[in-house]
Amino acid sequence: MQHPGHAIRRIRRARGRSLDVVAGLAGISPSYLSRIERGERALDRRSLIAALARALDVTPADIAGPAVPVTADSGLADGHVNAVRSALLAVSVGIPGGDVVPVDVLRERTNVLLQAQRACDYRSVGADLPRLVRDVHSSVQAGRDVRELLRIATLLHIQGTAAWLGDVGGTRDLAWQACTLARDAAERADDPVSIAVSAFGMGLGLLGGGSFDLASHVLTAAAPGTGTVGGVHLSGMLALAHSLTAAASGDTTAETSALDHAADLARRVDGPDFGWFGFGPANVDLWRASAALERGDHVAAAALTDRIEPDQLPNPTRRVAYHLARARACTRIRHRRSDAVDALRAAERIAPARVHGSRVARGLVCELIERSRADATGTELRGLASRAGLDL
Repeated sequence: MQHPGHAIRRIRRARGRSLDVVAGLAGISPSYLSRIERGERALDRRSLIAALARALDVTPADIAGPAVPVTADSGLADGHVNAVRSALLAVSVGIPGGDVVPVDVLRERTNVLLQAQRACDYRSVGADLPRLVRDVHSSVQAGRDVRELLRIATLLHIQGTAAWLGDVGGTRDLAWQACTLARDAAERADDPVSIAVSAFGMGLGLLGGGSFDLASHVLTAAAPGTGTVGGVHLSGMLALAHSLTAAASGDTTAETSALDHAADLARRVDGPDFGWFGFGPANVDLWRASAALERGDHVAAAALTDRIEPDQLPNPTRRVAYHLARARACTRIRHRRSDAVDALRAAERIAPARVHGSRVARGLVCELIERSRADATGTELRGLASRAGLDL
């Protein structure tokens, strides 16, 4: 599989547009666009993906390239995504085809699945998710404990279905379908915390699709309050997601305000995680680094990752996010490229399927290889590229 820049070159040439024209419309230099097309610069900023999509009259998904399908050697069965797709379609047309199960049993099954998701055990999640989706919605239709079942459905679809699809290379429209089901369930439950859970997922989905204004609206409209433990955690996560949206939009004032608000809420967190979000001070610093990367401030992002202890992050999936953020930051700092390689390898050891399928990680590998073809670092990277199926 070729690096992501090939898709941009192919689309640009099919449109009959020059480097100068597309670069000008996207607000970057022709030389920078040329480096992206050659794989010498990773396409790792949402704002840049959205700008190039507008310049080429395509969607951000067209620019980022197709999702990388999961494979058996990554620890996943090929049929898992298709089974999840079938379950979501069945629920969407009101024929879930599952069993009616007591709410306590479904709550426990959901907790087990979300624990596996946070542990990056994607095979277990893929095996259990389709039946759980069907059973939860069949039980909702049965009419008992409906409000609690709707809360479970909301959490399952955001923290389970959509998160899993994003990590294993499922298509964005399938993850969006899960987010829509979560929103519908939260609105039926009429529960502010569940509505905030669904808003978090939908906001990130809109952000990934380049709809920054819509994402900001969805994230700021939710109001879980801070009078409960769940409200504090969800208010903090919404603020973090809004900070990333503001960074992508170039609104540094809103970005700083949202991050400071999240940091203030994080100081109030004392006790177990809520909703599998991992909200807390270390996670706030990681989102600060992500916002800095979205602005293109790699030095600031690297400094932030230097002060984060990965072991302080609440679960393996957040540690993978940390290592990928560190890799993004250090790749663009000449004397820290070996740190970028170390970070990519650390992420790969935790969750190879996620790293091999990540468009950002694959772009970073391409960029680093172009910079390091002659040395030992390049040899290490070429091994990672081979495992990720990159044709370089």
